[in-house]
Amino acid sequence: MYHQPRTQQLKPTTFFSSLFCPKCPLNHNLLLLLPKPNKKPTISASLPTGPASGPDQALISLLRSIPDWADTVQERGMQKKRSLYTHLNWRDHRSSIRHLRHLLSSLSSRVILSLVPPVLFFTGFAAAIASYNQALILHILPDFLPLLHSSSLPYQLTAPALALLLVFRTEASYARFVEGKKAWTNVIAGTHDFARQAAAFLDEVDNADFSVKHALLQYIIAFPIALKCHVLYGSDIRRDLQHLLEVDDLAVVMNSKHQPRCIIEFISQSIRLLKLEESRRNVLESKISCFHEGIGICEQLMGIPIPLSYTRLTSRFLVLWHLTLPIILWDDCHWIVVPATFISAASLFCIEEVGVLIEEPFPMLALDELCQKAQNDIQEAIATGNLIHARFVAKKNSHSEEHSPNGWPNS
Repeated sequence: MYHQPRTQQLKPTTFFSSLFCPKCPLNHNLLLLLPKPNKKPTISASLPTGPASGPDQALISLLRSIPDWADTVQERGMQKKRSLYTHLNWRDHRSSIRHLRHLLSSLSSRVILSLVPPVLFFTGFAAAIASYNQALILHILPDFLPLLHSSSLPYQLTAPALALLLVFRTEASYARFVEGKKAWTNVIAGTHDFARQAAAFLDEVDNADFSVKHALLQYIIAFPIALKCHVLYGSDIRRDLQHLLEVDDLAVVMNSKHQPRCIIEFISQSIRLLKLEESRRNVLESKISCFHEGIGICEQLMGIPIPLSYTRLTSRFLVLWHLTLPIILWDDCHWIVVPATFISAASLFCIEEVGVLIEEPFPMLALDELCQKAQNDIQEAIATGNLIHARFVAKKNSHSEEHSPNGWPNS
């Protein structure tokens, strides 16, 4: 008698849970429609069949084709090598016909081409809103549908906020660009100074250490190239360093997880192997701190973007602004809302796109030419220094031959 009520309460829960067990008797035909408890549901049951998914897949591919093309153009432009400006470049840069030249090159600008998807979308949306309102005015659509129009007062109040968002976004990106440029300026200047000090100190080292001296200078020249390959996507460090480093050294650098720090370790070990005075050794080792500082700044700029909340806020503000712009301008512009939306989207999204592009500063810098120029300048400075040193030694010897030890000229 005690166990009988409990067994009656457990029977309904053997097939249904207590939350979904109906209180009324179930029809046996409905039970056949319920899934079996021992059979796992599959995702394929919720997916459309093959013939039905064909048009949907084609539509998705068509809608994705334009953004994918714009992204491809943008990434191809990011990997394009920049050039250092010369006097001729600066003359063209300030030319009076630069505006015409920039206008004619608009179709090849990756900034403009990357704006094709959003500008086309918002222009098409504005045309749809204008067509809807015009159909209502011409009584093509039922009269109970609302006319999409509104006062322009909210836009007058929020326009300064959008302007400040775009200005601060672009200014923050430009500050990152300037910081990256300063970091590379310090790296190149430190490389020149390091190579000059090393060449000056190593002139007094025995010829037995000539291979170590030569290797040290090569390592110093290789550091900016390794750092460039570290911060630029798609760089080939093996191709860039194969003419500077020996095969064994290059293999060690390639197997390293952090190539710039591996080059620094080569420099440190080379300095330890040379027979130098302790003071001069400390001077050379102190120059390595400039390389560490350059690595730290570059990795900070690469790994820490502008706060994502600020970027997302600016993007959402722009999207909502242009989605409601045709509704706001309809009373004053009517069909002119379509070109007005096009001009507004092309202008404001272009400003935002420039801020996004220069947020990552290193693809905007001419790092390839900068490293090559530093290599050529250092090699030329070493050769020139050796030549000048030989000239002064020759002058000193000729001066000592012309005068006697007591100061009187030889007869």
